[in-house]
Amino acid sequence: MVKATDPGHLELAYARVLPAALAFVQNPLRVLIVGLGGGSLPRFFHRHFPETTIDVVELDQDVVDVAKAYCGFVEDPRMRVYVEDGRDFIDSVCAGYDVIILDCFDAESIPRHLATLEFLNRVRGALNSCGIVVANIWGRSSNPLYGHMLTTYRAAFDDVYVFDVPQPGSKLFVALPFKQTVSRDEVVKRAGEIGRRHHLNYDLGAEIFGFRNAEIETIRAGAVLKD
Repeated sequence: MVKATDPGHLELAYARVLPAALAFVQNPLRVLIVGLGGGSLPRFFHRHFPETTIDVVELDQDVVDVAKAYCGFVEDPRMRVYVEDGRDFIDSVCAGYDVIILDCFDAESIPRHLATLEFLNRVRGALNSCGIVVANIWGRSSNPLYGHMLTTYRAAFDDVYVFDVPQPGSKLFVALPFKQTVSRDEVVKRAGEIGRRHHLNYDLGAEIFGFRNAEIETIRAGAVLKD
C-alpha cells in the first residue's frame, strides 16, 4: 500500500518496523533495496535520510513502470533502480553498502536462490565492515522453510536478531557481520531517537512488538539452505 502524494508514509506493519533496524548502524550513506514493490521503502529513505543514496534492484520492468506511473516513485541522482535479478546485481558490486534490505518475493515465497548460504555470503561481501542486512521473512505459520532460513542466516553472519511484526506471519531478520550485544530496551530507545531526529510521523520505538537475538529463538533449528 502506497500513498503516492506522501513519500514519508509507510502503511504495512513490517515496513513501519523496518527502520528500527537502523539502531544497529550509524548514519547510513548507501542503502540497497532488493525488491521494489510500490516503492514505499525507497521513497521513505529518500524523504527522511537526505544524505543517503538508494539503489533499488527489481526483476520486473512492469513493476518499475507501475511504481513510476501510479505510486510516486521517481529516480534522481540519489535514487536509482536497476532492472535485473537481485543475485546477479549483488554478484557484480563491490563492498560498500551500509544497509542491504532484502524484500523480494515471488507469488509463493522468497525465491530459493535468494535464500541460500551462497547468496547470503555474497550479500555479506557487499556490505562495508559495519553494515547490516535487513530481511523481510514470512514467519513459521506461512513459511515451512522458516527454521531453515533462520539457520542459514546464522551460518552466514556473526549475529542475527529477530524483530516480530504486529501482523500475522511476518518477521524481520537483522543480520550483522560482527557481534553486537544489545537489549530490547536499548533498541527501543535508539529507534525512538532515530524517529525524532529524522522527523518520522510516528513513534518508531513504539513499533517494536518483539525483539530478541536469534540464539534464543524458540523455533526448532533447520538445515542450512544451499544452492
